Amino acid sequence: MEYGHRSRRALLVGAGSAVAAAALGTRSAAAQSAAFTPAVHAEDGWMNQRPGKHRIFIDAATPSGAGEAILYSNNLFNANKAAYAGAADADLAVVVCLRHFATPFAFTDAAWAKYGTVMSGMLNFTDPKTKQPPAINLYRNSPEFALALPNLGNTIDAVTKRGAYFAVCDTATHFLASQMATPMKMTADEIYKDLSASLIPNSRFVSAGVMAVTRAQELGYSLLYAG
Repeated sequence: MEYGHRSRRALLVGAGSAVAAAALGTRSAAAQSAAFTPAVHAEDGWMNQRPGKHRIFIDAATPSGAGEAILYSNNLFNANKAAYAGAADADLAVVVCLRHFATPFAFTDAAWAKYGTVMSGMLNFTDPKTKQPPAINLYRNSPEFALALPNLGNTIDAVTKRGAYFAVCDTATHFLASQMATPMKMTADEIYKDLSASLIPNSRFVSAGVMAVTRAQELGYSLLYAG
């Protein structure tokens, strides 16, 4: 009988120790998490140089997502001014990432005039009015399309003037160049060089859009996914 009491006592002591150890482990993990400080690489330094009290990173990976990202940018600027007393566009650091199949919308009308037919086929994206391959970047400065496109009449040029900045996937740009080389009867290097010189204003290349999305969150940007 005494042996049974001792066994139960040992079992309770052991259980208590396990619970205490688990709690200590949880606190230790939480402490480590709270102490995490992201590494700041020179390649990502531009993110810390964006002015603004509030940081938002909008991730776009499709043709539709590119238009939605422009719409969301405009909505953020409008809502900030409408809902917060004394707020201004300069309070927001808005970065739009154009990656994957949203990447072609980071290029100017000159690039679309030259490569629009091929890019349209790759993206399955056409002018909603003519149903033909666009000869211009329809998201850049074409508010007349309104509800026909997912940006709802908001344009790249308009949100750029309000402070939006664009991160453009370099990996996707190389892929575009390689895929367009044969139909354009050019080399991939020639096309890549051409596209690199045709970036929209207030933009820059990032090595890979997916990398920029993750690094932005480490640096305190809130993520907004646009498709």
